[in-house]
Amino acid sequence: MACWLYEGVLLFGVLFIAGYLFSALTQTRHALDNRHLQQAFLFVVLGIYFTWFWHKGQTLAMKTWHIRVVDQQGRPLTQARALLRYVLSWLWFLPPLALREALALSVQEAIVLLGGWIAVWAVLARFHPDRQFWHDAWAKTRLVDSRPIPPAACKQA
Repeated sequence: MACWLYEGVLLFGVLFIAGYLFSALTQTRHALDNRHLQQAFLFVVLGIYFTWFWHKGQTLAMKTWHIRVVDQQGRPLTQARALLRYVLSWLWFLPPLALREALALSVQEAIVLLGGWIAVWAVLARFHPDRQFWHDAWAKTRLVDSRPIPPAACKQA
């Protein structure tokens, strides 16, 4: 969870710069002008960010917390598999956001719904045989510990 929060802090900067770039290029003067186009642009920017770094094995936050994403055989992800993982990872957010639109929920109701869904989605990982998140299972990826082996442990083996 700490890695997730750290990733969010880093993504704030990525999205801020991308949003500024979008606004400058489209000459958008009001935040709600071109809102849907900007959301689509930011979705693509996030897709490029995660696909690129997951293809390389780790985002900066994952490096900090010694987490690496690999396929089921332990190999680095192809860009296609990284993209599939990105699209499937939106299952953390899309169902409650779609429900908010369908039921015209207030912001407070949507936040409660989103928080509840994220908690349920995280708990569902406990029911997977390998205790991994379902978007990883469906994308045929997994998260592994990438801490270096201490030199003393290498000598004993």
